[in-house]
Amino acid sequence: MIGTSIAYHLAHAGWKDTVLLERDRLTSGTTWHAAGLIVTFGSTSETSTEMRKYTRDLYAKLEAETGLATGFKPVGFIEVASDVDRLEEYRRVSAFNRHCGVDVHEISPKQVKELFPLARVDDIHAGFYVKEDGRANPVDLTMSMAKGARMQGATLLEEVPCLDVILKRGAVAGVKTPATSSASTS
Repeated sequence: MIGTSIAYHLAHAGWKDTVLLERDRLTSGTTWHAAGLIVTFGSTSETSTEMRKYTRDLYAKLEAETGLATGFKPVGFIEVASDVDRLEEYRRVSAFNRHCGVDVHEISPKQVKELFPLARVDDIHAGFYVKEDGRANPVDLTMSMAKGARMQGATLLEEVPCLDVILKRGAVAGVKTPATSSASTS
């Protein structure tokens, strides 16, 4: 996911000579068993919060751009506080997140139960709910990002591991792959 995201964003920024090397096949690593949670709540960094919001919004519209499903579903997100210290922390976090434009609301244990009937709520003080957050399918997201990168001119090569990084004067000048010689700087 990270590699295709970098290729997608570089290509959309105008870098048409972007090349992604995938040692095996896209999603053959840890992507296939990732949880796929898309959550904006929880950060106390403005930069991180903006990145979370940007990511959620991108995933919501990526399918329309590429024609490939992402599996994104804004089913909502609930974080619960089960002790008074955590309740105070989440109230501060939610105030900061609201300042950054995240639509987070403190909800009662009863409301947590209404939104998520499987939850046991007898030991919680409150929940913090973001309606627009949700989940996506990590494999579908990766494939959609890959297509979006290719649509903008990026090249994604599968089954091409990077064997070595070639440096010249302390800067990256190329990479060695099974298809290149040790003297090549591609």
